[in-house]
Amino acid sequence: MSLGTCGFDPHLRHGALGASLAVLSTPMTGWQWLLVALGILVVFYAAFVGYLFAAGRNETARAVARFVPDCVVLFRRLLADPRVPRRRKIVLGALVAYLAMPIDLVPDFIPVAGYLDDAVLVAFVLRHVLRGSAPELIDEHWPGPDESRAFIMRLASSP
Repeated sequence: MSLGTCGFDPHLRHGALGASLAVLSTPMTGWQWLLVALGILVVFYAAFVGYLFAAGRNETARAVARFVPDCVVLFRRLLADPRVPRRRKIVLGALVAYLAMPIDLVPDFIPVAGYLDDAVLVAFVLRHVLRGSAPELIDEHWPGPDESRAFIMRLASSP
């Protein structure tokens, strides 16, 4: 093996630059992609809530800021409730897994339609869960304000 005139082998990576290039060339795992997608989603969510606060819509901003965490708490409580049948819990668990995945039927970066597919799936699953158990479960488990609970009930109600 020839090292050239300076003792430098161009085929070997040297120093900090070589180490950082080795890290960049390693493919990301599915969990890493999920964490990146969740991070981006949190940044956009926080920016939207910040915009609402800056625009003077404080009550709306508070409701929006609490809506997604309230839904997470609702789903967790429904999954733990023994009155919800096992088949309904499986469907609810599949919804949570789908919402956590970075891949959607309609990508979230498409305005309106990107989040609409998620909202439609949430509505159908909540309707399915409520048909198999008592509608009072939402009232009992909803941690947020009454306005948000009323929205969830309208979302999950039968046409």
